[in-house]
Amino acid sequence: MEAYKIIANPLSSFFFTCILLLFANVVSAKTHYHDFVIQATPVKRLCKTHNTITVNGQFPGPTLEVNNGDTLVVNVVNRARYNVTIHWHGVRQMRTAWADGPEFITQCPIRPGKSYTYRFTIQGQEGTLWWHAHSSWLRATVYGALIIHPKEGESYPFPKPKRETPILLGEWWDTNPIDVVRRATRTGAAPNVSDAYTINGQPGDLYKCSKQDTTIVHVDSGETNLLRVINAGLNQQLFFTVANHKLTVVGADASYVKPFTTSVLMLGPGQTTDVLIKADQQLARYYMAARAYASAQGAPFDNTTTTAILKYKTTSCSSNCAKTNPVFPSLPAYNDTATATAFTRKFRSPRKVEVPTKIDENLFLTVGLGLNNCRRGARSRNCQGPNGTRFAASMNNVSFVLPSNFSLLQAHHQGIPGVFSTDFPAVPPVRFDYTGNVSRSLWQPTRGTKVYKLKYGARVQVVLQGTSIFTAENHPIHLHGYDFYIIAEGFGNFNPKTDTSKFNLVNPPLRNTASVPVNGWTVIRFVADNPGVWLMHCHLDVHITWGLAMAFLVENGVSELESLEPPPIDLPVC
Repeated sequence: MEAYKIIANPLSSFFFTCILLLFANVVSAKTHYHDFVIQATPVKRLCKTHNTITVNGQFPGPTLEVNNGDTLVVNVVNRARYNVTIHWHGVRQMRTAWADGPEFITQCPIRPGKSYTYRFTIQGQEGTLWWHAHSSWLRATVYGALIIHPKEGESYPFPKPKRETPILLGEWWDTNPIDVVRRATRTGAAPNVSDAYTINGQPGDLYKCSKQDTTIVHVDSGETNLLRVINAGLNQQLFFTVANHKLTVVGADASYVKPFTTSVLMLGPGQTTDVLIKADQQLARYYMAARAYASAQGAPFDNTTTTAILKYKTTSCSSNCAKTNPVFPSLPAYNDTATATAFTRKFRSPRKVEVPTKIDENLFLTVGLGLNNCRRGARSRNCQGPNGTRFAASMNNVSFVLPSNFSLLQAHHQGIPGVFSTDFPAVPPVRFDYTGNVSRSLWQPTRGTKVYKLKYGARVQVVLQGTSIFTAENHPIHLHGYDFYIIAEGFGNFNPKTDTSKFNLVNPPLRNTASVPVNGWTVIRFVADNPGVWLMHCHLDVHITWGLAMAFLVENGVSELESLEPPPIDLPVC
């Protein structure tokens, strides 16, 4: 009788319910174990077979599926001839920076013949992310989807789709991509552009020797499906569309968005977009297609088009049906900045969000290209950039240099001096007309391994200002370890007196990769609540190769739950 009275007490009942809910969450969370073997595998594309670096012999690599709250344990064994790391793009990595993966930032690379186990928990994220190599240009072929479903018993904030299909957009070189970047590094010139784009690893009908392996996505008439679109390409923003079908955008970068309908997507490398597509057209085959959004005037780019086929399943289709060419979609022009901008400006969070309003750290970062003059007496074969120079890139005129003996996180955690400095400038060293005719004296950046230090809990605003040094273009800027709110974007030079009126502090989208408009700017905000060293860089790999990157060093807070976890015992050594 006494026990019954205790349970019946409202306060006791409340705590009892809380304990049950907490226990249920702990029980429902799972730990997923995977083995990734990095190895060379014969892969045939465009009529030729290449010894391609893959994961478990698959190209693209395996799709990982988890629920919000689950833990991933991935043992990576390197049987290739190159150093490698794996980055879990967009995963917050709360206190687990050792598992983030960028080479020489949070870890030394996994050497050939060695292994490393990544351990981390997905916390508060749902939707589509992806994983990829973060060492040289290995991510040309070492990548795959990471799908985060809601917790068990919970649902999407939209009607459950009949089926879900990852759509991974990629780039393919008809040669060894590592040789491509090494040649460019040696000569100082721009690297060769890719020979094809791919959808789920296949170039599609418009390329030689490719038609029979074109990716096919099956649908039933009348059903609504979810496409998880990922731009896994190295160096190219891409337009994506499906002939005769509307796409309803419901998520991006593992965050839900206020749904909107569009006929075309634009994704920068690193970005993901979840879209609902309703099979409401005549029974037939329809092309999915992707091709370049090329914003850099005069710069070479891969102008080919990759296709997959959306195929309605039907038993009434005669043999002639299969012989009819799929319906081809209308795609924007390669330089259609208006369409790209209209798309990115449609993103909103589904409801009012808590955007940091009182700012502790206000940074203004110029991003863009530059040219390094060659030393007197340098060989011309090593100076094949414009007018005998070498291509470079920078943020606030600092061209980022990766360390080679320690990772930045190791150096910070162990107090090793001389690996980096904490004097990355919060503003450009020289103010100029960033998107106008820039003086040649400003074209040459300085090289350095500099980080910007943030106190735990600091509220941060970053203005990302594109520049027209050498050429202006759209830059997909990715911040590791964080999601951020994109509160505004625009063209020209950011003006703090007038452009703050454009700030959306009510329902801005939450992203991990922002497309900075060509000859324009983007403003992001976040709270520095995740200790560690976090790379922020352009996700065009050619640009990070040239130095378009910086890093934030976020200090520990006061408690254990606000501090970086100790390094794992199997952390690779340099």
